[in-house]
Amino acid sequence: MRSRTSPAPRAALAACPPYVQGKSAIAGMEKPIKLSSNESPFGPSPAAKAAYLAAVDELHRYPDGSQRALREALAARFDVEADQLIAGNGSEELILLALRAFVDPGDQVVLSQNGFVMTRIHALAQGAEVVEVEEADWRVSVDNILAAVTERTRVVAIANPNNPTGTYISAAELRRLHAGLPENVLLMIDSAYGDYVVAPDYDSGIAIVRTASNAIMTRTFSKLYGLAGMRIGWAYGSPDVIAAIQRIRTPFNANAPALAAATAALGDRDYADRVRDHTIAWRGRMAAALADLGIPVVPSVTNFLLLTLSPDSGLTSKGVAAHLLEHGIIPRPLGVSGPGNSLRITIGTEEENLAFLAAMESCVRVPSPVQ
Repeated sequence: MRSRTSPAPRAALAACPPYVQGKSAIAGMEKPIKLSSNESPFGPSPAAKAAYLAAVDELHRYPDGSQRALREALAARFDVEADQLIAGNGSEELILLALRAFVDPGDQVVLSQNGFVMTRIHALAQGAEVVEVEEADWRVSVDNILAAVTERTRVVAIANPNNPTGTYISAAELRRLHAGLPENVLLMIDSAYGDYVVAPDYDSGIAIVRTASNAIMTRTFSKLYGLAGMRIGWAYGSPDVIAAIQRIRTPFNANAPALAAATAALGDRDYADRVRDHTIAWRGRMAAALADLGIPVVPSVTNFLLLTLSPDSGLTSKGVAAHLLEHGIIPRPLGVSGPGNSLRITIGTEEENLAFLAAMESCVRVPSPVQ
C-alpha cells in the first residue's frame, strides 16, 4: 500500500513567508483608484505598445536568447558595456539568480531593514542566514551594514532608492559602502526606482559596477516605462558576476514581446520624460498638501510617498486605509519600523491624486471613522 506521506520541501523553505500582494480590487466597484502597487498610471508608450503588437505574429518562435537588441539599446542609453548586461523576468528574477549563483547554505546575506522583501525570501530559500540591518532616519545606514559584515557574509543587498521609504543614499555613501566590503562579498544594488531620481548626487550603481569586480545593479521596466504586466527587468554587473549568472539563467527567461516592448520603450525618451516630470511635480504637491493636513511624509525621490501617522493624531494606517477604500481608493498599509503606523501611496494621474487628497482631508477633518 502506498504511503500517504507528501514529499517534504527543503527545510529552508519553512523560514520563507509567501509574498503578500497588495490589494487590487474593491468589492462592488468596477474601477477603483489603485495606488497600492507603484505602477505607472499612464501605461507604456505608444512605441512600446506598437512593438508588443508587432511581436504577435512571431509568437510561435522562441525569443532571442542572447537578448541582443535590448542589451544594445541599454548599452547606448546608459553608456555601459553590452556584454555586462542581462535581462530577466523582472528585476526580481535577476536578484534570485544572483543569490543562487553566489550564496550557499549557511552563508550570510546582509540586508537593509526596508529593502525589497523578495530579496529576503530568496536568500532564506538558499539556506542563508539573513541579517537585517536597522536604517537611520528612514535611510540605508552604511555604518550599520558594514558593522554587520562577517567572514561568512557573501552578499550585501540594498535598494537605492528604497521601497517603501522612498529615500536614497548618495553616490559618496554608496562608494563608501562598496569600499568597506571585502572583495569576496557581492554588493547587490536594487535600483528599481532609479529612473525617477534627478538628484545630482545619486548613483544608481552604474558608476560602482564600471570599476568593481564584486557588484551588480538591477533595474526594471515596470515603473517609469509602464511594463509591469510584461515582467521585464535588467542588470548590469561586473564581467565575472554576469558570467556566473549566465551559467544558471534559463535560455529564454525574457519573452519576445517583453524584449520588443522594452527596447522600444527605451527609444521613446520624450514619453518617459513626460511621465517622470508629472511624477516629480505631483510628488512635491502631494507631500505639501499632506503636510498641511498634519500628516508627515518621508521625503521621496520615487513615484510613491510613505505617510507616517503619528500616534498622537488618533489615526492608524488600518483606519486610514479603510477610509480610503470607502472612497474607492486602494492604498498600501504597511508595517514599517517602530509601530508600523504607515501607509504607502503611489502617485497617480492628476484626477487620482486630487481624489486621494480630498479623501485624506475628509479623513482628517472627520476622524471618528478611523479611531
